[in-house]
Amino acid sequence: MQSWLAFLNKAGPVGLIIVGTSVVALFIILDRLWIYRRLRFRDQRCLHLLRKRAMEGDYGKAAEEVAGEGHPLVAALVEVLGRLKDGRRPVTRGELEKTIGHVGAREIRSLERFLPTLFLISNVAPLLGLFGTVTGMIKAFQAIQLLGGKVNGSVLAGGIWEAMLTTALGLGVAIPAMVVHNFLEGKVHRAVAELREESGLLLDALEDAGRLGNTAVARLTPLSKGAVAFQEKG
Repeated sequence: MQSWLAFLNKAGPVGLIIVGTSVVALFIILDRLWIYRRLRFRDQRCLHLLRKRAMEGDYGKAAEEVAGEGHPLVAALVEVLGRLKDGRRPVTRGELEKTIGHVGAREIRSLERFLPTLFLISNVAPLLGLFGTVTGMIKAFQAIQLLGGKVNGSVLAGGIWEAMLTTALGLGVAIPAMVVHNFLEGKVHRAVAELREESGLLLDALEDAGRLGNTAVARLTPLSKGAVAFQEKG
């Protein structure tokens, strides 16, 4: 413990700041890895069964097929099934696509939480290391000036230590942070691709089964009493 404290003391205040950013980066990485566990389906057959139930018009059973799954795709599909189950008027493909877009955007924002901060740390850490290098060299040259140029290596050691340590710390934080950020971002992109693909397959299946309303017909469908009252208030 004392050796670590002595090590950090030699790195100076800039080194302590870099260590602080590493703690934040570690927290973000662990948090995101824990959250991204839900991007795996416990049973890959559930989406096929969901489409099958939906084509049969059994929307309640279809939603039960993905109960307990945490993938953002599930939230969007369940919202679609809820609108179809409501059944007050025919629902068009365009309306369901909007629903999927809104729910999907909300879920993806949740997955991307803290990733910009991790990206910022991966970019700022090496700059902090460079800043520490400059301050360390300034200290070394100040020591030379104070002693009138009559110095030896031990006098310069403090400034050089700080310069080298902060550079190493900055790179040591930035490299893993950048690698993990790209890895986590790839998981988010994969989730977005799955959301688009599976929601498209569901809508295609519903359309083929004749479960979706026609756009022109939906426009001519009389408004409900609640909708009329809402428009009158506006």
